[in-house]
Amino acid sequence: MPTITDIATYAESSAQKLGIAKYDLYGSSVDETSVQVDKGNPKQVKASQRSSVIVRVWNDQGLLGVTTTTDVDAKGIDLALQTAYEASTFGAKEHVPDFSPEATAETAAVTIEKGQPASVSQLIETLVTAERSLLDAHPAIGAVPYNGLAQREVDRFYLNSEGALRQEGRTYASIYLYSRTEQDGRKPRSAGSVRVSNSLPKLDVQGCLQEATEKTLSHLDYAKISSGKYPVVFSADAFLSLLDAFSNLFNAQSILDNRSLSTAESLGQAIASPLLSVYDDALHAQNVSLETFDGEGTPTRRLPIICDGVLTQFLHSAGTAKRMGSAPTGHASIGAKVSVGPSFYHVMPGTAQDGPSLATADGVVLIDDVQSLHAGVNALQGSFSLPFDGWLIKGGERISIESATVAGDFREVLKSIIHVEPEAEFTPGGICPRIWVEALSITGDA
Repeated sequence: MPTITDIATYAESSAQKLGIAKYDLYGSSVDETSVQVDKGNPKQVKASQRSSVIVRVWNDQGLLGVTTTTDVDAKGIDLALQTAYEASTFGAKEHVPDFSPEATAETAAVTIEKGQPASVSQLIETLVTAERSLLDAHPAIGAVPYNGLAQREVDRFYLNSEGALRQEGRTYASIYLYSRTEQDGRKPRSAGSVRVSNSLPKLDVQGCLQEATEKTLSHLDYAKISSGKYPVVFSADAFLSLLDAFSNLFNAQSILDNRSLSTAESLGQAIASPLLSVYDDALHAQNVSLETFDGEGTPTRRLPIICDGVLTQFLHSAGTAKRMGSAPTGHASIGAKVSVGPSFYHVMPGTAQDGPSLATADGVVLIDDVQSLHAGVNALQGSFSLPFDGWLIKGGERISIESATVAGDFREVLKSIIHVEPEAEFTPGGICPRIWVEALSITGDA
């Protein structure tokens, strides 16, 4: 792939030839290798190298045309600029996107450590060993039907006709193990674990294996649960899944499209218990997908979303910020349209608190993982009804729940938080402690 300097030169030369005064480009390339195994044998080995560049051109009337290309040599950039320019004739006339006012602002000074790629044989050997260890952990574990080990190298850039020029690269590796039990006269039980890091040598394969083993074995002795209202504790992964499903609460584009649970006047209002604070932090040191700029070239930053229960900030692109009299926050993705989305959540306790402990809890439901988010969430109403994996805590002891669903309104969940544990857990989507909620409806089979 040509360097960003080469691409910038191609774009400038073509723009002058075509009479284009205003344009920008955002592109990325991904080099990925992944493997899966089945009982000690390679099941699937995939390698791919792909690149994509989004080209936007504004014509003399200020209308915008957009196209994409995978050809980033001089001819490819020339053709993409010409196509985007022709498409601009049919561009929307209202709320036309513009350059970010921060596209040339200084980005955060961070150190991104890139790892060296491992060989395919090393990936297979690592995953085969992990699978074998999981199968040998207990006679009841009969299979690891879903598993995978992958490594990626990602390079990305942004440039525009006003002199913005940004680029960065990163690497990361990931592993997931999802086991299934096979016992005569008992229902199959499953559990899994995921780990990510910036390279294979630093990937916590042993931690992934241990967590998958412990969770699987904890579900062997399961029991039905009676339907009713229960105090609920969400794991980090479960709470972040819900938070992301209802991120329209703080998404400026959703608010402007009238597809949000919030309005422009919601800033400054208490939407959660004062025990909760939520940040979006693309620059967090534990974020292996760390990015210093978004799709519009805006520098990313640590952004307070909810502070002590109060909604303090929306996620913005340059366009939403302009329409709402704010500043872009570094959360834009460009394409045929500009979209807005979170980067990496950091949930933490708000107001100082002393709270309960799972070690002494009784009659509490611990939800480890929520499922079917695509079908069980109504993001525009705030409601959810989701199957989950978890345990009923009795006298500090965990009893696996055979099958059940949890239902409620996410806005009420936020307001009924009674404890945010001080110790946080790292997940691929963010950092979060366990969250205690006063009571939610649990529907079981008993």
